Amino acid sequence: MSDPKRPCLEEDVAITTFRRYLRINTSHPNPDYASAVTFLKEMAREIGLGCDVVELSSGLPVVVMSWMGSDPSLQAILFNSHMDVVPVFPDHWTHPPFDAVKTDNGDIIARGTQDMKSCGIWYIEAIRRLKSEGKSFKRNIFITFVPDEELGGSNGMKLFVQLEYFKKLNVGFALDEGVANPTENFWVFSGERTVWWVEVTCTGNTGHGSAFIKDTAMEKLYKIMTSALEFRKSEEKRLEADPSLTLGDVTTININQIQGGVQPNVIPSEMKIIMDIRVSPHRDIIAFKELLNSWVTEAGEGCSYRFVQYNDVIGLSPTDDGNLWWRTFSSTLTAMGEKFIVSVFQGGTDIRFLRMLGIPSLGFSPMNHTPKLLHDHDEFLNEKIFLRGVEIYCELIPALASC
Repeated sequence: MSDPKRPCLEEDVAITTFRRYLRINTSHPNPDYASAVTFLKEMAREIGLGCDVVELSSGLPVVVMSWMGSDPSLQAILFNSHMDVVPVFPDHWTHPPFDAVKTDNGDIIARGTQDMKSCGIWYIEAIRRLKSEGKSFKRNIFITFVPDEELGGSNGMKLFVQLEYFKKLNVGFALDEGVANPTENFWVFSGERTVWWVEVTCTGNTGHGSAFIKDTAMEKLYKIMTSALEFRKSEEKRLEADPSLTLGDVTTININQIQGGVQPNVIPSEMKIIMDIRVSPHRDIIAFKELLNSWVTEAGEGCSYRFVQYNDVIGLSPTDDGNLWWRTFSSTLTAMGEKFIVSVFQGGTDIRFLRMLGIPSLGFSPMNHTPKLLHDHDEFLNEKIFLRGVEIYCELIPALASC
């Protein structure tokens, strides 16, 4: 096993850079953005890229690297990644999650290997190679490193795209993160499910815990929970019955929080749940809202709901050969002999804020032959898979920036 703190002499510079970035602890709840910004500014200087640090109204930083093209009047290409990563539970890890240990078979074990520090370094290292070869392109290229994605992006990308600074970038197409695939295929995501966090509140009669009190808050809440879970089951069956569907094609509901009650022998006057709903872009949003309303109305008086997080359902980015961006992206992968599957992303990423602006965007992380371990213990990425990703971006970047 290699020394976790020192790269071996034969290690590719891209791997060394990747491991350095992984060792910066940007996990919530206290991500070290300052160290990440310092590192990224160093990388930009080293490669010869322009670099701005934009402070958002939330006080959080966005790093913007730039490689200017010969015709800045053309729409630019944006390569996005997020600096923050989810929390870790070190006792469940084989190696310390921020040591970026590389095993004898080349597995790099660290939080952020898949989600998604790999993407940021793919962009950087591909551009390092392209610039060393003296390449230049027509379109401006921007690489953004944003905060707050793992908390929903409200204090990160959502604010960034509202700035005049972002508007002046004139972005025409964007790439962001995808997920690993254990098969030979890559995932390419043309859209994603919309995240709704819904808080349901039911009020009712109270009394002693030994009595049959009518119209209690818990009875009403039970009706709503039953309706929601029956819908969940129907979507699960639909997914299992149709092999052509992926998780992103159906709508999921999970009841993740239940709140209420004061003590064991008192019937509570109020009960709450919070539902995590991921709405497929294929679903009729108006009909689904009516269904949600019917669950609450039919449960009885004293029931209501509010959105803790709400986003409009966003359409899919075009994936037909009539679209220049898709045609260029897909034909480049095909020419390299790579296989890929176009799907709807099951979760939510920052790319939705660009799609809301009408900017065609794809989710893509070239990680095949790799188990999906985002947010899991012992998250890892093999160095051979990582280096192949650099090669892929060495082809994608010129193609997109020259089309």
